[in-house]
Amino acid sequence: MRFRAGNGISRAKVKISVVIPAFNEEKLITATLRSVQEAGAAFGALGWELQMVVCDNNSTDGTAGRARAAGARVVFEPVNQIARARNTGAAAADGEWLMFLDADSRPARELFAEVAGEIQSGRCLAGGCTVRMDERHFAGDCGAGLWNLISRIAGWMAGSFIFCEAAAFRKIGGFSADLFASEEIDLSKRLKKLARQEGKRVVILHRHPVLTSARKLTLYTRGEYLRFLTKVILHPRKTTRSREACQPWYDGRR
Repeated sequence: MRFRAGNGISRAKVKISVVIPAFNEEKLITATLRSVQEAGAAFGALGWELQMVVCDNNSTDGTAGRARAAGARVVFEPVNQIARARNTGAAAADGEWLMFLDADSRPARELFAEVAGEIQSGRCLAGGCTVRMDERHFAGDCGAGLWNLISRIAGWMAGSFIFCEAAAFRKIGGFSADLFASEEIDLSKRLKKLARQEGKRVVILHRHPVLTSARKLTLYTRGEYLRFLTKVILHPRKTTRSREACQPWYDGRR
């Protein structure tokens, strides 16, 4: 992929592969893929290509069938782990740039246009964006606001939306298969280190937050969240490396 010096306009077509890990997401996957296609018009306007790859992470519902019907390539990952699902999806993708999106999140065309601008600049290695809940909820709004602040200060990318050069992703070995949570923070740290080495940058976009589902705020009680947060604070390494300890992501509650 080449860029013209000065104005940063691409002289070659770019292919963006959107990778979506999905575990029992038949209720939301169609709407998510539709939003990706609509947002992808920003890439189409540049003559770029969009590929959608859904990794069925051992679902027991109709996730895979609905994803295929919506135009996505579907691959299968038998080990129920978000990091592995993202890596398996990325392995099946053939774009020069990878974009990771959660199955319950929806991007806007304006966000994709910002991503395109960062890619065209030739100075960006990877990036993420701030998040916004799709329903108003006091605790959820506070949590999202706190995360957005930390994300922008630390340069940590939210797992619900990450984009990076495919070559850079593969160079650092992708997401860590040792982690069942916080794998996006670990990836962010390693991509930032590589970006410094290569004289590039990692950005956190904030003008057009990705819209993400607030369903977990009603599916789980305050007590369940409090117990999980307590374990993360007291035993972060042990907790993030245990599927059983990371219940909100792996118990299949929908």
